[in-house]
Amino acid sequence: MYRLIPSPGWTLGWTWAKKEVIWSMVGAEAIDQGDCSDFKTNIPHSCERSPAIIDLLPGTVPENQRFPGCCKGGVLGSHGLDKVAAFQVRVGHSGSSRKTVRVPKRFYLLGPGASYACGSAIVVPPSVFLSDDGRRKTRAMMTWTVTCTYSPMLVSKNPNCCVSLSSFYNPTITPCSTCACGCKLEHNCTKRGSEISTDLRPNLVTNGEAQPLQCTQHMCPIQVHWHFKVNYWKYWRVKVTITNLNYWMNYSHWNLVLQHPNLNNVVRVFNFTYKPLLFHSSNDSGVLYGNQLLMGARNGGNVHSEMILGKDEKEFRLDGGWGFPRKVYFNGDECLMPSPDSYPFLPKPPSLIQPSLFAAALLFILLAFSSFWCGYKITTQKTKTKALLLT
Repeated sequence: MYRLIPSPGWTLGWTWAKKEVIWSMVGAEAIDQGDCSDFKTNIPHSCERSPAIIDLLPGTVPENQRFPGCCKGGVLGSHGLDKVAAFQVRVGHSGSSRKTVRVPKRFYLLGPGASYACGSAIVVPPSVFLSDDGRRKTRAMMTWTVTCTYSPMLVSKNPNCCVSLSSFYNPTITPCSTCACGCKLEHNCTKRGSEISTDLRPNLVTNGEAQPLQCTQHMCPIQVHWHFKVNYWKYWRVKVTITNLNYWMNYSHWNLVLQHPNLNNVVRVFNFTYKPLLFHSSNDSGVLYGNQLLMGARNGGNVHSEMILGKDEKEFRLDGGWGFPRKVYFNGDECLMPSPDSYPFLPKPPSLIQPSLFAAALLFILLAFSSFWCGYKITTQKTKTKALLLT
């Protein structure tokens, strides 16, 4: 739901059920026209049996070729963030009734470094359209829907991001787990401050496992750091930092989904925009996003924000890692959390046995001093007695 498709954008394709052709398109275009030699005068836009459709580039499309939701260069925002892409197709040789029209087959959706599995098209009630003045309704002859699901396991067996933790009450920083995103590139990574080859071009490689990364113990393209910064009387403050360790990949559109039981009481968010999410009637999740460009590692890329959250006195606590997120997602990819037993722990209060030990030690010192003093007085008295006898 909160996964986006970055540049160079999406590709949508299918296979026609019969010998359909695309007469014309508005808001997108077919990559290949195909063999249209059977048409002598009115040449179709595409005669491919399995057309592949791509979006149009922004700023270069005449008004008569535009369509609402089109022309973004294939960039598709996540849920709630410019999430619509649309185009219009005029189809020929398909028939003119519900009995003659056949639903296309084998839909697929492609994106940079992403893998989607599309189901079969399902016929649903015909779509209804309103005229510009809103007074007249028209109905489509046939409408069908296709669902394509992202599968992270098809892309990579390893995560693409990890989470590190720190807090004001413990000087220890919990780092990302070693090889959190796999260590296949640990011998080909680039050390911080080193020069990287200019033969590679920005955004040329979009597969996370093939991108040139900065050398780290976790070898993740993205690291998210959660810092429990301040504990006020009625509020507490958190700083969230997103670091891009990929040398060439810049993120102009990104989002961070967080899950924590106190996100139902967010008071203020700095730098980023925050939207609460409601999953399964539980208001414990939210999405952060911003207009800042998340630059690559060669430009020291990172963005950060702070959040102030109100305290729920019944739930708020410092121990047991309560102040850290349960789950973190960057651009829809779940980030690997550290092991719970490595979280920054709350310093242990003085044990109840320690005051008694201190008192016992003090009593022992007093008794020893008393014994010494008494012995000193007795010795002094004996000395005086001897002195009197001698005189």
